[in-house]
Amino acid sequence: MGLDTRQKLDILSADSQYDLACACATGKDEHRRRGLDGKWLYPVPMVSGGTGIMLKTLLSNACANDCKYCPLRSETNVRRCALTPEEIARFFMEYQRQRRLLGLFLSSGVIGTPDATMERLNAVAAILRYRYHYKGYIHLKIIPGASPAAVEEALSLATAVSLNIEAPGARHFQRLSDCKNYQRDIIEPLKFMAGQTAPGQRYARVKCTTQFIVGASDENDREIVRYMDGIYHRLKFERIYFSAYQPGLGRAEIPGEQRFSLTPEARFTREHRLYQADFLMRQYGFDAGEMMFGHDGNFSLDRDPKEAWADGHPEFFPVYINRAEREVLLRVPGLGPVSVKKIIAARRQTRLRDLATVGITGKLAIKAGRYLVFS
Repeated sequence: MGLDTRQKLDILSADSQYDLACACATGKDEHRRRGLDGKWLYPVPMVSGGTGIMLKTLLSNACANDCKYCPLRSETNVRRCALTPEEIARFFMEYQRQRRLLGLFLSSGVIGTPDATMERLNAVAAILRYRYHYKGYIHLKIIPGASPAAVEEALSLATAVSLNIEAPGARHFQRLSDCKNYQRDIIEPLKFMAGQTAPGQRYARVKCTTQFIVGASDENDREIVRYMDGIYHRLKFERIYFSAYQPGLGRAEIPGEQRFSLTPEARFTREHRLYQADFLMRQYGFDAGEMMFGHDGNFSLDRDPKEAWADGHPEFFPVYINRAEREVLLRVPGLGPVSVKKIIAARRQTRLRDLATVGITGKLAIKAGRYLVFS
């Protein structure tokens, strides 16, 4: 007996959990949750506050690739299924009429060839745009090895696109796949995406993101941060995402199954440290070269990267809270852009004598207080 659309969506949505390179949530309170009649909906933080809902799924979980870290690789014994472009588009619009969605994130295993897969992904977006006249958010995954023509078609249809970089460099990448070529299938398409979406170009409105699979190979955090610097400053991508590799998902011979003795909790802590470094680079004015690593090239699991930097630069502290500039305050552990904005606004009215005045209490106040002077 064949599966209907909703049954296939149950399978494909669950399998899409391995792909984070979109606007879908990654915080502990923002995980995927079940809708009234399915489990395909993800809460997405909104700029105006609160959350909206996005449909996130694969087009197919069948895959011709051999990515050794991936539980959906060609050799694994999982229940395979696929949705047609018409099925996905029709279901999305039916659900859109019942309950407003913020948009669609669509990825897929490789069906035959990269361009054959891109043809199906692009077909979904084309049906939504031209048949249903949908003008909302569509995020399309770019398949490794896709041709420039296929990528450009995706850019013409999507609000955002992503292609996973997977690993920091060819040496690590080739440990994870025998059939993909890092330069040809990853780096060249990433550069093409960047060129097509650069300011002044035809697709400048389209946002680009990527994702690292952290710990599948034997890379260290310093190597990842070096690539992050290039992705943000040379390619000008919108966001970088990180997915901690968990043992048991991939082949026994990959480094992530052999080398690391980190517990599952520590692996997620490592992922979290990379997200913290990402925020320091995007929102706090830190350069890649300022990151503090241990002798093994990794971030400390016991201290966040900002606190490690502060403890390594005692000459920078203490910071005088009532007169320090915004960029200086952002270097203080425990203070973020929101709290710094409150501090600057409050001190225009009065001299600050504690952090409670601006609503900073508890552990954050204790952490920041170690680096501040209130005189």
